[in-house]
Amino acid sequence: MVEETKQAEKPVVEIQTNCLGCSKPLKKIRRYYRDGKFYCIKRCWRTYLDKSKAEAGEKK
Repeated sequence: MVEETKQAEKPVVEIQTNCLGCSKPLKKIRRYYRDGKFYCIKRCWRTYLDKSKAEAGEKK
């Protein structure tokens, strides 16, 4: 019984398949990893940061 509850409590980890900046599919060879997320190149990471900062500024 105890083993069954431990298995049910495991979090589901989703695999990221697209870049957050441009929504293009990620390739295994070329990926840029920052803050626990994958991007296709550094430029996409920078654009995603700028975009999220702008959205946070609008909400305030």
